[in-house]
Amino acid sequence: MKISEAELEVLQILWEAKEPLNIQDVCNRLKNKKWKYNTVGTLLLRMAEKGAVASEKKNRIIYYRPIWERKAYQKEQTEHLINKLYHGSAKELTVSLFQQGEMTKEDLEDIRKMFDL
Repeated sequence: MKISEAELEVLQILWEAKEPLNIQDVCNRLKNKKWKYNTVGTLLLRMAEKGAVASEKKNRIIYYRPIWERKAYQKEQTEHLINKLYHGSAKELTVSLFQQGEMTKEDLEDIRKMFDL
């Protein structure tokens, strides 16, 4: 599953919407972006070609919904990051996040509670 940063922004809008959106709906929900209608339409068409979204025409308006599930995409991208930058070690990623100050002690405590450690 390979998509561009711009396509990911659009996909995140579709995930959050919980209902199919047309191009104008997506344009209206883009934060701090002044993408033109045609730009968003092109991104959605590319994503449909990649199998990331599906489209359905209702009353001459095309609506888009995500096919890829958010959690599955996150899992795949996380695995790719870990394999590419941390030699397949989730532990190395975690240590790196902690050493860079990205994880607080509260984060670690939350993780301990989540996994009953």
